[in-house]
Amino acid sequence: MIFPSQKNIRVFGLILLMILIAFSQEAFGKTPKKSPPAKSTQAVPAEKKSGPAKEILSQPAAQGGFQCDAQSALLMDGLTGEVLYEQNPDLKIPPASFVKILTLYVALDAIRAGQLKVEEMVTVSEKAWKTQGSKMFIHVGDRVKVEDLIKGIAIASGNDACIALAEHLAGSEEVFVSKMNEKAKALGMKNSQFGNSHGMPAENQVTTAMDMALLSRRYVEDHPEALAIHSTVEFEYNGIKQGNRNTLLQKNIGVDGLKTGHIEESGYHLVATAKRDGQRMIAVVMGCDKMKKRAPEAQKLLEYGFRNFSTVEAVKKGDSFGPLKVKRGKINQVSLAASGTGRATVPKGKENLVSVIPQLPEAVTAPIEKGQVLAKVLIQKEGKTIQEIDLYASSDVRKSLIPSWPVLAGGIAGLVLLCVIGLRFFRRPPRRKL
Repeated sequence: MIFPSQKNIRVFGLILLMILIAFSQEAFGKTPKKSPPAKSTQAVPAEKKSGPAKEILSQPAAQGGFQCDAQSALLMDGLTGEVLYEQNPDLKIPPASFVKILTLYVALDAIRAGQLKVEEMVTVSEKAWKTQGSKMFIHVGDRVKVEDLIKGIAIASGNDACIALAEHLAGSEEVFVSKMNEKAKALGMKNSQFGNSHGMPAENQVTTAMDMALLSRRYVEDHPEALAIHSTVEFEYNGIKQGNRNTLLQKNIGVDGLKTGHIEESGYHLVATAKRDGQRMIAVVMGCDKMKKRAPEAQKLLEYGFRNFSTVEAVKKGDSFGPLKVKRGKINQVSLAASGTGRATVPKGKENLVSVIPQLPEAVTAPIEKGQVLAKVLIQKEGKTIQEIDLYASSDVRKSLIPSWPVLAGGIAGLVLLCVIGLRFFRRPPRRKL
């Protein structure tokens, strides 16, 4: 028997090696890197798809042709963080009892973290009892529940309750105030500094309307349960009844918070928040020269916001996108879910300015874990991206040990080709000897 020439054997072996290498890499190799999400060219109208957004503050919209009778004022969409009206928003003014919002924020954070319990009993110190200004009327040596102190701060604006709570939580009011300033910095309150837990005059203690709007928005967002307390119109402790100084609570206009303030150095303040038909507005007025002005000025801002702007929920947390094609998985597709809610603020009647643009890759490769971020969706207003929301896998997808049909087809075709080439070589007639 005469074998094929050495050259033909090398050609045959090389072809076989190349096919085997390609097959083994595709069927059993490591998972290749995912391709970056491809930009979608088609926008989904916001009316058909709803959802959330990261905090993005835009430039203020039209000022509405009016002025607030206050040193400083600001209106913010409480759900998007967009500023809708501003008047001297960065003017530094002593905060008065606005400080108490931050005091409550730190305390409620501690409760959520398990460092403080609402049923804990707090012993009132002499310092707390002696403090001046508005009071809850607790006495030295009293044992008071944390829950009652929180109500005494939010409703009755008790300075004594602030000090008692601060000392109980941090050991001293000074240490507590340092925690307050750390929190303010983390929230982005760039023009604020706090010197005590209650708001009585203190050296270099200042804030701004912008910073108070930022604080109030995050406070309501992180501790919405606090609004039930802030909206309570009356508080009684030790037989003494005190009314909530936020008179807008009694007007049935959706107001459910938040805090008043007054000291001689700065005038009368009010931060009011209201919710109507899925919208939330936050109005801040600072430095009114008369108490009777702050509530009407804040109400004027709230009405301006509700009547002239819409908050569009473009993507809702959990909204479904896809499905997305899966390579080498036990199933060939996976659905995606939005990780948060995306909203945008627009003038009323212009809701169609908001669009939702999914950015999905052509395919992803198994294995995939539930919750794994695979793509994103853009929230755009007038063509400008104002928010990005991650899209995650809504289920696990295990890797399949069986290669996909293109790989199998290629492998089979390669083997057939090898067989044909082999038969051709082995069936060639023997060369005649000369």
